[in-house]
Amino acid sequence: MTEANKNKPEAQTQVKPVSKEATTGRPSRSGGMRKDNRRQGGKDKKSFKKGPRQNELEKRIVSIRRVSRTYSGGKRMRLSVCLVVGDKKGKVGIAMGKGADVITAEEKAYNRAKRNMVQIDLRGKTIAHQVVFKKGASKIMLRPAAPGTGVIAGSALRAVAECVGIENILTKVLGSPNSINNAYACIEALQGLKKIN
Repeated sequence: MTEANKNKPEAQTQVKPVSKEATTGRPSRSGGMRKDNRRQGGKDKKSFKKGPRQNELEKRIVSIRRVSRTYSGGKRMRLSVCLVVGDKKGKVGIAMGKGADVITAEEKAYNRAKRNMVQIDLRGKTIAHQVVFKKGASKIMLRPAAPGTGVIAGSALRAVAECVGIENILTKVLGSPNSINNAYACIEALQGLKKIN
């Protein structure tokens, strides 16, 4: 016999190992079904944990700025984010965060704003009375409005009003147009409102 013919029977006698799943109809311990179940379960747990946290609070970005710091080797660029957080039931917070990218900065600002939330006294879906508030160069006016008016405000004041849960309000920026300062001034003005029954 030639060498080629000798090798042929050996190649045919090699049998592939049969899995336990194929013979018994049940998944083996090291089989793929259990691993898939474990992975699927892991995904469900993660989504279950993340779901309520994301839907818990409303967040609005007031400002995104690129800031730099000069070192001996040159400038380092970073991003600064100002964020307003609220539950739409009278609680609101504002904070700023810095990071290498927007996501990192936003996460920092969100966590800080959550820790610094304050309670605002509302009258239904509007405020109790008119207020003119001045903080530094920022000067804003807030006025209650009839149902159906909506939020008549610029970007910064609108972000605060929507996070607090105000649906009808008239606002006017009378001083500096700086959106970050106006957002801080708006929250302080809302804190100073008197509770009128």
